[in-house]
Amino acid sequence: MEENLAQDYHHQQPLLATHHHQYDYTRKISGLLLSSVKWVLIILMWVVFVTWVVLIFLYPLNSVNYWVKDLTKHTLATFLGIEGAAFLIFSGPILVIAFLSIPYLIISRKQQLHHHEYEKKNSGKYGWSHRLSTFPVLVDGPFGVVSAAEVIGIIWFIVFVIWAVFVYALRDLTILDEAELTTQTKISYMLQIAGLSVGLIGIFCLAFLFVPISRGSILLRLIDVPFGHAVRYHVWLGHLTMIFFTLHGLLYIIAWTMDGTLLQNILEWAESGVAKLAGVIGLAAGLLIWVTSVPPVRKHYFEVFYYTHHLYIIFVIFLAMHVGVIFFSIVAGSIILFMLDRFLRFCQSRNTVDVVSATCFSTGILKLVLSKPKNLQYNALSFIFVRVKEVSRLQWHPFSVSSSSLDGDHIHLSVFIRALGGWTRKINENFSSQSFAELHDLHPQINVEGPYGHELPHHLMYEKIILIAGGVGIAPFLAVLSDIFHHTKQGKPCLLKHILLVWAVKTSNDLSLLSATDVNLIHSNFSNKVNLEFQVYITQESEPPLEAETRLDDKAIKSFAFPLANRRNMLSGLVCAGNNIIWPGIYLITSTIGFLILVGSLNTFYINPNDIPTGWFHGILYLACMAASVLIFGGSVIGLWHLWESKFSQMSCDQHSRQHYNEPETETRNDLCEYLACSTAIQYGIRPNIKDILESIQGHVNVGVIVCGPPSLESNVAKQCRSLNMRRNIHRAIFHFHTHNLHM
Repeated sequence: MEENLAQDYHHQQPLLATHHHQYDYTRKISGLLLSSVKWVLIILMWVVFVTWVVLIFLYPLNSVNYWVKDLTKHTLATFLGIEGAAFLIFSGPILVIAFLSIPYLIISRKQQLHHHEYEKKNSGKYGWSHRLSTFPVLVDGPFGVVSAAEVIGIIWFIVFVIWAVFVYALRDLTILDEAELTTQTKISYMLQIAGLSVGLIGIFCLAFLFVPISRGSILLRLIDVPFGHAVRYHVWLGHLTMIFFTLHGLLYIIAWTMDGTLLQNILEWAESGVAKLAGVIGLAAGLLIWVTSVPPVRKHYFEVFYYTHHLYIIFVIFLAMHVGVIFFSIVAGSIILFMLDRFLRFCQSRNTVDVVSATCFSTGILKLVLSKPKNLQYNALSFIFVRVKEVSRLQWHPFSVSSSSLDGDHIHLSVFIRALGGWTRKINENFSSQSFAELHDLHPQINVEGPYGHELPHHLMYEKIILIAGGVGIAPFLAVLSDIFHHTKQGKPCLLKHILLVWAVKTSNDLSLLSATDVNLIHSNFSNKVNLEFQVYITQESEPPLEAETRLDDKAIKSFAFPLANRRNMLSGLVCAGNNIIWPGIYLITSTIGFLILVGSLNTFYINPNDIPTGWFHGILYLACMAASVLIFGGSVIGLWHLWESKFSQMSCDQHSRQHYNEPETETRNDLCEYLACSTAIQYGIRPNIKDILESIQGHVNVGVIVCGPPSLESNVAKQCRSLNMRRNIHRAIFHFHTHNLHM
């Protein structure tokens, strides 16, 4: 019988082999086709981007100005209206790039699933863009740690500003030389022309301002820059924009004062042209935002910073009325993308999310485990924004996710909250001061935005990674370790061979955070495939504590697991960075088409027939079309998207009701901590020597260095990475610097 089975198998084997060969051949053809389409999309996006940048640079020239005005005459009588040329030239490109990024991201995700991206990375040849973005150039300056790619961007803006100022100044002097005016009139006229010029430069800076602040933007996913990093660009651009707008206002005020018409001009609200009072109101709102966003105010009076930042609504509305529809069309593209993102975040954050369990540590740290649908995927090193209505109805605070989307039953997400400010202290007190019976009756729920994070899992694309954490900064690295474990266990793409985790804490009590680590992290399969080395530095203790104190105290850790019946409200995936791209793409395209339909209808049936001037009224109607397109057309897509998502959430709820979630028993926690204590190098009374740690890496290998901790630790690690990379030889490691700090 066995011989017959063996013969049958032997006869079938060539057929199976042929089928397998055909499958591989088809897969290679499919992969080649996807790569070809992807390269076409990349080329198209670069062509559009470079053309856009060149037009912005050349716009100050008279020849380009005349060309834009000539194009405006051709669009004036069409549905595009008088603003059509400005919109097509300056806002159109950013929207076209966003459209092209949709199929690009879909293909990238498919390649990721078929290992193509990882096979490319496995060659050890990282692209120039990756090298530039992970090489720190400036470390201790006013901008913090700045990579080579960011330096290029800063230089680009500086060159543009110098070029624009020079061209406008040269043109203004030419006009003044040709005019026969008195000296005082010339000075006043020169100040007004200079004010107009710097205001126009500010408009172009504003065209970029709202792009990095769109947390779940397709553009941020395209360039793989998470919101925590992109917000720095918003800060830099915000300062630059307000400098030019402030100069714009001051120059006009000085000129009007010289002419004796200051009050008359400030209060003027013309039907056509520039509404000056609207500009004054908008500038006042912008100045309040600017003053309250400087680091001292933002750090010590966060609520003042947070609340006044919402004046951006007033700023944008009065800007549209001040500059009119033509100049507002220059910034319309980025504002549309921001409005789409803001409305999507608003829809997601309306849902309450159930707290599955809570763990209070003696060190003032609270671990919350939240309910999520099984199909919601996100990369490690993600973060979420949290609002607790009982503490504040308006405040949202970011926290790193400490779990992997592959953990356990895939329906939980956890975060650590350290009690540092008033808001976080109140949350910790709410859980730690109440008994389990009281919390059982409360059915705690919170509002959540996110998760936000990288589009690609960079921690899986290096042969070696060094994770450097300070204090509660270990939380996101627990997610990284868990994610790596699940990838290796399930045979998913992962290049990692060696992990070094360096953790600096103040006291031994902080080690209690390890009790929240899944015991599966020390599974034998993990240690066989990836070498994990753990170094702990306890900086404020000179010697180990007594043996009786090394075990976890049950009284020091307080855990609550809430009833299964209360876990019906799950985290929405509307703005999740690691989730699908199809629905966000439909949302973007539908809303943009809707905007064009509304503007075209407005121009065709109202603006053009009635000769409505290009003043404040036209500007506010244009802005209203933007808002209506997001609410009507985008809202319809979100409704369908929510129904589609609800089906999967309901399936997760049904599975959820049959599953149990409990915090690890105390004995398991103690065993895990004892295991880690035995296998970990713990040093007392010293800080980690970053230079020695990095120099210990031998061989020509790409090493990912990820830091999560205070700014001093981040700067130190960046400085050492820069130093070693600059004086390395061909046989030494290349260090790629990443930071996980949220620059709020």
